[in-house]
Amino acid sequence: MASVLPLEPPQRLSRALAAQPGAPAVAAAQNWLRELPALLERWLREWELEAERVVTPGGRSSVVVLVRQADGTPAALKLPAPDGAPAQVRTAREYAALTAWHGLGAVRVLRAAPEEGVLLLERLRCEVSLRSLAEAKATLEAVSVVRRLWVPPPAGHGLETVAEHTAQEAAQMRSSVPPDAEPLVAAALEARAAMLAEPAEGEAVLLHGDFRQGAVLAAAGSGERAHWLTVGPDPLVGEPAYDLARLVRDRLHDLMASSGAPAATRRRVNKLADSLDVPRERVRHWTLYRAVESACRQYAGGGTADAEMLLEFAAWL
Repeated sequence: MASVLPLEPPQRLSRALAAQPGAPAVAAAQNWLRELPALLERWLREWELEAERVVTPGGRSSVVVLVRQADGTPAALKLPAPDGAPAQVRTAREYAALTAWHGLGAVRVLRAAPEEGVLLLERLRCEVSLRSLAEAKATLEAVSVVRRLWVPPPAGHGLETVAEHTAQEAAQMRSSVPPDAEPLVAAALEARAAMLAEPAEGEAVLLHGDFRQGAVLAAAGSGERAHWLTVGPDPLVGEPAYDLARLVRDRLHDLMASSGAPAATRRRVNKLADSLDVPRERVRHWTLYRAVESACRQYAGGGTADAEMLLEFAAWL
């Protein structure tokens, strides 16, 4: 018999949805939040799940509810929010990536209704991510995980390429330039153009799209599979340097507080690039682009402090 929790969406998610640029996106998110309790009740009933608790603080683009299946097996029910795209579209992309990885380096899908925007995933230790490890160890584990994800994209995938995805971002960046950041925005857009004008050697691969230490969780038990598995892909098709660019700025607050942060940032770029045989300059260019793009997005959503921090980081590159 399915049970329903009193569902209060995590505050982190609510804030992120409220900060989306554009009234239509905010309205769609508010409608989704209002319908969320009924949505949860429906899927608990249809898949005969017993709800245990909502994962908090959770992510910024979905609600995850820890559940048990009819046979007692633990699982995680994921209900993605309309974060810039309809939940069904985002779920279909995530489902395509997770099934392509077959559980190698990534969480497994147990059941799915991508056309409805719902996934049932194996349960990982959601409270234990790579951020719980010392930085050096976390970096080694992250490198081990991400190299497994760079596989040929599935046939007929319909996923965006890095070029297509960043074209939309670039247009938004030009309309949301933080004060005094025009030179950095121009440099970031030039870096993107240079990377697309001279594509990386080798075939394009399936990318996580938002790979970072917080998106790699501990497996629930021991076995033949890896101890660390990634979750929450926002998949794209393109070059590996694009994935590494997000990882470079992990633990940014700690980096900002350290001495010699600019030099440490450049060492990070080189270390990650060398460990995965990716050209350093391509990692640096994409790191610059992605940091400035995030700053513009934060600024547009009212996150001035975060935008300033990201711009300072970008200036070190």
